[in-house]
Amino acid sequence: MSIDIKHHTVEANGIRQHYLEAGKGAPVVLLHGFPETNFAWRFQIPELAKHYRVIAPDLRGYGETDKPAGGYDKRNMARDLVELLKALDIPKIALVGHDRGARVATRFAKDHPELLDRLVVMDNVPTRIVAREFSPALAKSYWFFIFNQVPDLPEALISGREDLWLRHLFSDWCYNPLAIDGKAFDTYVQAYRRPGALRGAMSDYRAIGEDVAQDTVDADIKIACPTLALWGEDFHAVGKMFDMAKIWSEMASDLRTAPIAQAGHLPQEEQPERVNEALLDFLLGWKG
Repeated sequence: MSIDIKHHTVEANGIRQHYLEAGKGAPVVLLHGFPETNFAWRFQIPELAKHYRVIAPDLRGYGETDKPAGGYDKRNMARDLVELLKALDIPKIALVGHDRGARVATRFAKDHPELLDRLVVMDNVPTRIVAREFSPALAKSYWFFIFNQVPDLPEALISGREDLWLRHLFSDWCYNPLAIDGKAFDTYVQAYRRPGALRGAMSDYRAIGEDVAQDTVDADIKIACPTLALWGEDFHAVGKMFDMAKIWSEMASDLRTAPIAQAGHLPQEEQPERVNEALLDFLLGWKG
């Protein structure tokens, strides 16, 4: 079965948003993480699109979506999605978020529960909990949380060395250090060599103070919709450092978990068949 994946752009929430779309049926939205783009979902889109209408945006600041100077707090990035859905006349979704996309998805779930049927959060420790648990050991693995917030310096140091930067991140974060290699690696390198791409990604992290403040206000309100927390068992900064089932039980009242063996931070790219199986199982029954 051949799946036709189309590129689209739409003006929504004051920015030009780029997204991939494939399939028909109940809408499933995929939000990528850092340091990626919607290319991260290349193994999921064809499989999910056999059953669902799949929409995979580039987040604000990433890929082919606009990279404005501000608006990177997760409440506003969730609003980016709300306005995209309005533009597409979609009243309700199932939402899958990885890493930074999971932070947007979590805020979306709390701010706009009426738009959400079910939620998947992938290899993500919520921002508020990272801040709460910060320690010397955590700082070693989460060094980029600090580095990326420094004004201008990351862009200056990484520019022209995007391949060295990405090679370090992907090799350190994946169970197989060369899981992201060849054409896939080159695709990411080219994406981050685009004007404004590094600044956009760093701006996402520079909103952490706002994000923690937002998350603290409604920390006692649990996500009510069915939630699947999925993570790579072998990532030193998530699966090996945190009790993910316990953390997400603090966040969501209707929780399922799916640790993925022999995967690090990018399970959807490292173990796509296992992730696809978990997603399809969780999405079963979503009719739109």
